[in-house]
Amino acid sequence: MDELNNLTEPDKDYIAKLQEELKQKEKIINELRERLLSIEEGLKKFDDIDLKLKIKDDLIENLKGSLSLKDDQIKTIKSSMDLKEEQVQTLEYSLKIKNVKIKTLEKSFHLKEEQLKELASSTVEKNLLMEKDEKIEKLQEKLNILNGELEKADEDLEALETENERLRNNLASASGPKIVDWTDIEISKADILKKMRDILNKALHNITIAVPDIKDLQELHLYEVRSSVNMKISCSIDPSLEEDAELLEEFGSLDNITIRLYDQKDRFVLDRDGEDLIFGIIGKNENNNLVIHTRDSKHQRLLRSLVMEGWLRSRKID
Repeated sequence: MDELNNLTEPDKDYIAKLQEELKQKEKIINELRERLLSIEEGLKKFDDIDLKLKIKDDLIENLKGSLSLKDDQIKTIKSSMDLKEEQVQTLEYSLKIKNVKIKTLEKSFHLKEEQLKELASSTVEKNLLMEKDEKIEKLQEKLNILNGELEKADEDLEALETENERLRNNLASASGPKIVDWTDIEISKADILKKMRDILNKALHNITIAVPDIKDLQELHLYEVRSSVNMKISCSIDPSLEEDAELLEEFGSLDNITIRLYDQKDRFVLDRDGEDLIFGIIGKNENNNLVIHTRDSKHQRLLRSLVMEGWLRSRKID
């Protein structure tokens, strides 16, 4: 400190100037250091670019390899096609040879026929023909016997049919009035659906169907019905159930089907082209179903009002 105090003013100014220059140098050094860091970061980017370029080159090489493999595969396919064409030509040639052989055999066959005709005129062949004729006569006799037995069997069958008809008439007359008590009748749902399916196969134009549940439609094989047939269907549907929702979407996708919601679950209906009508009323027990199947126009006229009543009560599905 004493030494600094002993400095002259010029010395002090010089030292201050040196300190100022030192600060400037440090500032320059800091700026250079920052530029160096920036350059290093730029070099790192160049390194990343080099790496990406290398990856791209590898990818290009892989693609070239794939293209080469594809070319090889195409060549292999072309070779296979050429081989197939050769095989086809070989088969065509073989067919031509077969046709020639067939024609040759036909000629040989006709020649043999001519030879047989010539041989038939000889005495030996006449004897052979006589033996054949005797065998034919014996076979004809057996055939006549069999025909007689067949005629007798037909007569017996006709007599049996007559007897069966007589027994049916006797049974009908002995059974009293023909009004049937349907209270405890047992007709299962499976039997009804089977009958409906049989009638559906005859449909040509329009069908009205009602079943208790949409799942019952699976038993009717609606996909087998002609696409030109317009089908109106009412049934119970619970869209919250996955199976019901899937079936609704499946049947709804068919252009010729209209499905409406009818939740009463009280009937089976099939009205086919105004010719066949099935109307089934579900009873209180599982198989206690009253079923009417009729082709009579008056029967249908009355029952069809019930069919339309069910359709009008059904609701469109949103």
